[in-house]
Amino acid sequence: PEMAAEQLEEGVKKYHLRGAAIGGHVNGDELSAAKFDPFWKKAEELGCLVFMHPQGIPELDKRLAGNGGLTNVIGNPLETTIFLSHLIFDGTLDRFPGLKICAAHAGGYLPSYAARSDYGCVRFAGDCQKIKKRPSEYLRQLYFDSMVFTPEGLRHLVAECGVSQIMIGTD
Repeated sequence: PEMAAEQLEEGVKKYHLRGAAIGGHVNGDELSAAKFDPFWKKAEELGCLVFMHPQGIPELDKRLAGNGGLTNVIGNPLETTIFLSHLIFDGTLDRFPGLKICAAHAGGYLPSYAARSDYGCVRFAGDCQKIKKRPSEYLRQLYFDSMVFTPEGLRHLVAECGVSQIMIGTD
């Protein structure tokens, strides 16, 4: 994480990059783990955008194998959902409220199920002790690409996250 923070700073300051792209986990570790805080701190300090694009969930390879391209169709939005949910519930977005994170695939399933996350904090309040607000409120401090494939999907994404939080996305 320290080296990633150094590389991010070099990229932004020396090469004038506007941000970085990352995967949803590192060797199976969630990026919300405290050991990754140096990277998040540097990203917040630099004010740069961090774009998260999934790279796959090895533990699900067997379940997603077969017809239908499920590793892409289901797996990618699922990994994005897991990534964002950990950033929320593990308190990363509270520790670094100035982070600019853009999630691929319109935030996966999270924008459509944010109310379920809110309810989870009512039903399982102990699992929400690290966060300062309702899970759905964090959607307004994240950015999302517009990869939803239908006008209704885009309308829903805007309704849940806010029009200012949506970026054009291509596949």
